Amino acid sequence: MKQDNIIIFDTTLRDGEQSPGASMNIEEKLRIATQLERLNVDVMEAGFPIASEGDFEAVKKIAQTVKNCQVAGLSRASNMDIDRAWEALKYAGERGRIHTFIATSDIHMKYKLKMSEQEVLDAAVAAVKRAKSYTPNVEFSPEDATRTRLPFLAQVVQAAIEAGATTVNIPDTVGYTIPTEYAEIIRYLKANVSNIDQAIISVHCHNDLGLAVANSLAAVQAGARQVECTINGIGERAGNCSLEEVVMTLRTRQDILPYATRAVTEQITPASKLLSTITGLLIQPNKAIVGANAFAHEAGIHQHGVLMDKSTYEIMTPESVGLNQNKLVLGKHSGRHAFIDRLKHLGYDLSREEVDKAFTRFKALADMKKEIFDEDLDAIIADEVLRVPETYKLQQMNVSSGSFAAPTATVSMEIEGKNKKTAVIGDGPVDATFKAIKKLTKSKAPLLNFSVGAITGGTDAQGECTVRLQSEDGREVLGQGAHPDIIVASAKAYINALNKIAGNQKRIKADL
Repeated sequence: MKQDNIIIFDTTLRDGEQSPGASMNIEEKLRIATQLERLNVDVMEAGFPIASEGDFEAVKKIAQTVKNCQVAGLSRASNMDIDRAWEALKYAGERGRIHTFIATSDIHMKYKLKMSEQEVLDAAVAAVKRAKSYTPNVEFSPEDATRTRLPFLAQVVQAAIEAGATTVNIPDTVGYTIPTEYAEIIRYLKANVSNIDQAIISVHCHNDLGLAVANSLAAVQAGARQVECTINGIGERAGNCSLEEVVMTLRTRQDILPYATRAVTEQITPASKLLSTITGLLIQPNKAIVGANAFAHEAGIHQHGVLMDKSTYEIMTPESVGLNQNKLVLGKHSGRHAFIDRLKHLGYDLSREEVDKAFTRFKALADMKKEIFDEDLDAIIADEVLRVPETYKLQQMNVSSGSFAAPTATVSMEIEGKNKKTAVIGDGPVDATFKAIKKLTKSKAPLLNFSVGAITGGTDAQGECTVRLQSEDGREVLGQGAHPDIIVASAKAYINALNKIAGNQKRIKADL
């Protein structure tokens, strides 16, 4: 790759999934992988194959499916990890990348690894050689590099390259460094690692101090040529370097950042929305590039300037990141072809059966509200297509509440093929509904979080509800539901979470 090109290494499916509440099943990971391929990332890190059977199968499936970018799998510096990684990645052939790592900072070596410098160095070399026996495409990361003593960091990087690493990643694992310091680390390695020109320098920044993007760009200016990042900046703790922010900064500031990426920027917004829909992690309105307010103007001075010439207050166009300016895209008279075309534009590639389910729900919604927005379509897909197999099904419900009557919910459900019905009084309409569902399903899962939001503006907007429950094995499970009636949306979200718990329990029993 040319020196002025920056490799985009997306780790949404690995590091991003480690964000609390962001775990995805195989089907969901494959949907994200397909959208990342449309976005044209150079490398996608599909998972950590040794971590679980589910992670292994997801990496394997993605390696079998994705054709236009490299697929990476993470492994610790151990033979078992590396062997397992390649077992999943081998289906990608020469596009498969083994990404192996070991910590190199004093604090990690002393307290976590309990290993000496020489032992860490030997393990790094052995790991790279083991990975190299499977594929020429090997990446090595000295974990917690930014808190590692520079002479030792240079020694490990040199040894890894000698052992066969073609990419050396210098991760800011705990989001500790600042731009000037990080750039200096990259320059130090370029000056003190004699074989550094035989490998691509990569950077992987966490956002604990809010500097992940700034640090990554400083490293690029210092000589790094691969940036590891995630959609919406999701990831452990405060998250990772945001893909959309790095890509659009490089595109917007060509005057001082003369670098290019292969990213199809018009696919950024579809990728952002798809990830948010699948994980339930909402995007803050003022989030750069993809937030709801990123291209909104309320101040009179700003509005006047934009009306005269958009460049007065917009440094990039909404269209350049795939944001459709024509908000009203479909209505009750729209046909199936227009519906399918709009879904594809939003990043969804559905089967015929999935289209039928979504189209039926779309027509029903179109009869209820005048304007159908992209956000409504996202909610329909999440509610009708991405739902897990239903152990519990909502049939009918009726809720009465007011200032003179105790809130009462009457709920009818199908539970494993049997119809059940109950009525419960609660502190409010949602509380009564949840108590009724809990009584019918005999669930003991505690409710950790419940949130409500309007998908679009207007009193006829669909309500979108998110419920987070805790299963018996301690896992946090996210449920989502959307409906013009906010109480119905709440019930659907609660039942969606219960179905996920039931599905997990069935898989565990099957494995036993």
